[in-house]
Amino acid sequence: MKSALLLALALAVALPLGAQSANEKDINDIGHRGVGDGMNFYSLEKEIALGKSLAQQVEATARIEKDPVINEYINRLAQNLVRNSDAKVPFTVRVVDSPDVNAAALPGGYFFVNTGLILAADNEAELAGGMAHEIAHVAARHGTREATKGQLINYATIPLIFVGGGIGFAARSLTSIAIPMGFLKFSRSQEAEADYLGVQYLYSAGYDPQALTEMFEKLLSEEKKQPGAIAKAFETHPTNPSRIAATEKEISTILPPKPEYVENTSEFDAVKARLAMLQHQSLTDSKLNPDGRPSLIRPDGSKATTPDKPADGKPTLKRRPDGGGGGN
Repeated sequence: MKSALLLALALAVALPLGAQSANEKDINDIGHRGVGDGMNFYSLEKEIALGKSLAQQVEATARIEKDPVINEYINRLAQNLVRNSDAKVPFTVRVVDSPDVNAAALPGGYFFVNTGLILAADNEAELAGGMAHEIAHVAARHGTREATKGQLINYATIPLIFVGGGIGFAARSLTSIAIPMGFLKFSRSQEAEADYLGVQYLYSAGYDPQALTEMFEKLLSEEKKQPGAIAKAFETHPTNPSRIAATEKEISTILPPKPEYVENTSEFDAVKARLAMLQHQSLTDSKLNPDGRPSLIRPDGSKATTPDKPADGKPTLKRRPDGGGGGN
């Protein structure tokens, strides 16, 4: 009995949780294809609760963009992609004030889009492509399925505690520590599935699917120019020519051409310009003194106090070069 249980667990662990299924090719049945089905210790309700808990931690530490215009636009864009996806959970969308060109979707549909991704996109379709990839991770339930895989490994090591001494215990402990990382760190097969599904969601929402490969090419170019510039979330499946080629093949083989696609909107241009303006203003404000007054720089580069309010609270008097003053 024990050996049979261990064999079953080992086989379950070995299964590629991110593997694509044949029905994922049927783009006419998006939303009803069983994407995300398979062994998972988390019900959808538990997954949502987990995502909410993790999202609260993110919001407590990250700088959340408060501008209502930017937030409303990004939320509307995300919800349109979600409606054209296989996701089975509602999405809560937040914009994070971060220069990293990235987005992250937690289990249960808690979605964070970095301002860096918005500014890096040249058009709305590119931005939607990056977002669609992350929505696909949630639709396929990669986070909790990867955590389930980790827990299966954990359970399989329990007998080792009794027969393997410290090694068995250490292996179990390390596996337990690594489980939370599974919520955002995906395998190559899961990243490939997210690419595969994401480009379908982009297409289904009416966008040019080539925009996703254009975003990949942009990330690849930036990484070549400045290694390490791309967010660490891409490390498990780095943007490379083979990834781009796989997406191009999918577009040409399973996505019927449409007479027209959405590439850009004036609203995207306006939101991107607004974000750039707000970030410039924020940078300018950060150079001000705590009281909001500008810092004056002397010719030698040292910082001077403002004429009407120096550090000691007294006015600074500027003497004339001749040393003269008023009076007799």
